[in-house]
Amino acid sequence: MLVIIGTVRLPPDKLEQAKPAMERMISASRAEAGCLEYSYAQDVLDAGLIHVSEAWRDRPALDAHFKSAHIAEWRASWAKLGIGDRNLTLYEVGEGTAT
Repeated sequence: MLVIIGTVRLPPDKLEQAKPAMERMISASRAEAGCLEYSYAQDVLDAGLIHVSEAWRDRPALDAHFKSAHIAEWRASWAKLGIGDRNLTLYEVGEGTAT
């Protein structure tokens, strides 16, 4: 399983404008074969910081995600939304267990 954890930053005054694009990205990603989890969350203490959490079944599923139309649309919106700082890390992990 592959897990991506990190953050993206946008100007806080652009958050409402960004939400529809984020919602489209999340919904389309969650519908992809091999997507186990996909979410964005606004930081409670830093309004312009969005936490990203993704889990993918395997590398082919993630590669297909990177080639999808919705990720191209999302990336194309970054300049307009002021998204510039991205800090995402990919981890390869074993199957987790509930604690």
